[in-house]
Amino acid sequence: MKIGNIELSSPALFAPMAGYSDLGARYLARLYGAGLTVSEMVSAKGLIYENKETEKLLDKTEIETPFAAQLFAHEPEILHRAVGLLPEGIDIVDINMGCPAPKIVKNGEGSALLKDPVLAGELVAAAVSGSHRPVTVKMRLGFEMGDFVADKVAKEVERAGASMVTVHGRYREQMYSGVVDKRAIRAVRDSVNIPFIANGDVRSVREYDIMIKETEADGVMIGRGALGNYRIFADILGKSVHRTERENILLQIDYLKREYPERIVVNLMKHHVSAYASGKAGIAKEIRDRVHHATNYEELFAIVDEYFS
Repeated sequence: MKIGNIELSSPALFAPMAGYSDLGARYLARLYGAGLTVSEMVSAKGLIYENKETEKLLDKTEIETPFAAQLFAHEPEILHRAVGLLPEGIDIVDINMGCPAPKIVKNGEGSALLKDPVLAGELVAAAVSGSHRPVTVKMRLGFEMGDFVADKVAKEVERAGASMVTVHGRYREQMYSGVVDKRAIRAVRDSVNIPFIANGDVRSVREYDIMIKETEADGVMIGRGALGNYRIFADILGKSVHRTERENILLQIDYLKREYPERIVVNLMKHHVSAYASGKAGIAKEIRDRVHHATNYEELFAIVDEYFS
């Protein structure tokens, strides 16, 4: 599968998730065979104003090639300038048109862009003209429940030069509740001629196969279904990878320690350890409670050693 001139090694991709798709998580996703990893959401204005925290989100591990930077913006001229400032090592520019977070939506960004297909196309055209990299888009089915517009938006961004479209099968109004609408995803797929990726509710090889069959997508982007379950990428490829949960957790911590102070690493790992805990019947709540109160490495490692050895 190719995105523009970029060849992917697998049709199973790791989704960008604010607060979750950090360096450690992306390293594991690629280690297990994900065909593409994507940064957390990056503010186009933050890049222009040289915000250090924004720039840090673009750091990547040594095995993340190809790697996409996901940007959010609502002004074409701002996005045009921002893509020209992306550092070397960024292979693809992805534009966020799906984030449902209120603070993003109120600025007319993320899933709010689904209300204006013309502006969505203008943003893609601006990114294409400002960068030599392929430009992709990640979106939802629509803003308000039942107001299906993703096919119209997909056509606009394809005309504007997008090299790939990813569709999460929910409306912004749903946030992450309910189930994805595969028939609607398929309708978007049928509206474009560029590579198409389906997203939402895939947590196993069986669900991956069903998504591909019912949507005829070229690939699947997996987000929450991969947290604590990075092995899913190897399973989709039919590869056997022998690594314990403890080893995975320690690898994540190791990569985060390279970039962040102890307090931030511990707070980030609370989400990840909680995700690993979901597979431990009877003690998942106990693990989550323990890790929620962890404040330093000593307490974090004690939890990992007790429950994941």
